[in-house]
Amino acid sequence: MIAFHRVSLEYPRTGTKALYNVSLEVKKGEFVYIVGHSGAGKSTLLSLILRRLLPTQGAVYFAGQNLKALKGDGVALHRRRIGMVFQDHRLLKDLTVEENLAFVLQVQGVPRREWEGRIYTALRRVGLAHKKRAFPEELSVGEAQRVAIARALLLDPPVILADEPTGNLDPENALSVLEILKAAHARGATVLLATHSRELLEAYPARVVVLKAGQVVRDERPGEGGSIRVREGPLGGGKED
Repeated sequence: MIAFHRVSLEYPRTGTKALYNVSLEVKKGEFVYIVGHSGAGKSTLLSLILRRLLPTQGAVYFAGQNLKALKGDGVALHRRRIGMVFQDHRLLKDLTVEENLAFVLQVQGVPRREWEGRIYTALRRVGLAHKKRAFPEELSVGEAQRVAIARALLLDPPVILADEPTGNLDPENALSVLEILKAAHARGATVLLATHSRELLEAYPARVVVLKAGQVVRDERPGEGGSIRVREGPLGGGKED
């Protein structure tokens, strides 16, 4: 589904090497945690999959397609296959929950006749169908993040990328977000979740890819080498790379 072949990325303005010689394959239907300290390259890796960035060296493939070869409408079509969830919900504050989701459908060119059904289904999946007429300021932090996940689920994307989606949440809301992502995975989505949270790894054991200074230093599935743990020490915290 997703493959990195000897991928390196260096930011030209600063000379910072965000990733170095990363080779990684994620199969269709996998749930993968991407962990590591801030600055390890987690956000960069996800941005390459979304094609917001292009590698300095190597190639990133999505469903067999080299993302570097995509141009114009091809990039937009590629991104429609991906649901992206960020640490902050990024909802438009002047629009209701329903209007926030409708805006995405409009931008994506989805026929208006499909809007109501897609919005209802997405909000039901995150338990917030009753909040569709609320404005973001009327939501709790946890509710706002669940709306952001509903937004990512609108088009039933085959891949979901979640970049520290529980970073601003208390443990109860963090586990609620994880349950939603687990449900999407159960429906067949491939999920990559960048996180600092050990609690998530323990709550839902899955494959763990550990990044350190832009390199993959460990890649482990449940049952390999005992319990999942990060030998480098704490997973880190604070602002994402």
